[in-house]
Amino acid sequence: MKPGRRRALRFLAGGGLLAAAPLSAVAGTSAARVTPPEEARAVVVDVDACDGCGACVAACRTTRSVHTPVPRQPVPRSLWSWGQAGDWSSRRDVVWRLTPYNWLYIQKCSLVWQGRRRAVYLPRRCFHCLNPQCVSLCPTGALRQERSGAVHASPNICLGAGRCPRACPWYFPKMQAGVGPYLHLAPRLLGSGMSFKCDFCRERLRDGGIPACVEACPRKAQHFGPWREMARLADRLAAERGGEVFGKQENGGTCLFYVSSVPFRHIEAALLSQKGVGPGMPSLRPAGVSMEDENSLTRLLIGAPLFGAGLAALRLWRDRRRERA
Repeated sequence: MKPGRRRALRFLAGGGLLAAAPLSAVAGTSAARVTPPEEARAVVVDVDACDGCGACVAACRTTRSVHTPVPRQPVPRSLWSWGQAGDWSSRRDVVWRLTPYNWLYIQKCSLVWQGRRRAVYLPRRCFHCLNPQCVSLCPTGALRQERSGAVHASPNICLGAGRCPRACPWYFPKMQAGVGPYLHLAPRLLGSGMSFKCDFCRERLRDGGIPACVEACPRKAQHFGPWREMARLADRLAAERGGEVFGKQENGGTCLFYVSSVPFRHIEAALLSQKGVGPGMPSLRPAGVSMEDENSLTRLLIGAPLFGAGLAALRLWRDRRRERA
């Protein structure tokens, strides 16, 4: 059997398995705590120590996100009104929100806590959930998770179906139109681009290094290491300050922990009041909010296998035409 045909049949099989999976297994709700593998790594961000200098943003852009492909122009327009990803290629310099070219940004707000005004800075990027529903709901299998916890999109498979932003509780993945393998299949019918987000500097991790953002922090506000070790560090820092940890329990556990002496509900309220939450600017709401809409989740569960089956059929048809040629 041809390799392309084997891949297509795997898409079909994956779609059927996904359709049959129970909702709790796919949704990865905040109640379902996940045990991380021994190889899992995590980052602790000391919110009290971060001064918003932006060194981590610059390091990320230099190391990772600047490599986003240049889209084909003009960008093919999808026949489906909901199926067109945005084109950020002329706005690559935007650093005040998440984009396909900017995988990390500093979210900031000002608030009064314990009688004095505080400036709060949060380096925001993908949490790399231990049980990521974006991976579970990807119809082509393009989103993958490594033992380190790194969740990334394969550029050879991603068609920009747009399921991952809707599956993510914080809408981290961002879509770029006019790039990716869909251009070589059916540009107006299938997909619209590719998904981009922080990939945890997975190549650096494989080589024994650490994420570029952590390495670049001049105030040592970010710490990196084995997941369990970082979880203990986050708990200790929070206990010493009477503070809180965000990310250790959310969505079953993630690979990014924020530690703050200011309660996160107050930070979230300040962000909302100062318009610091919106497109490309994630909320700090409890995990699972985006998946609690049962109708939305059902549409994703139904749509993912159908999309995968359609892709498999298209690839089989393309391979057969090539064999006859």
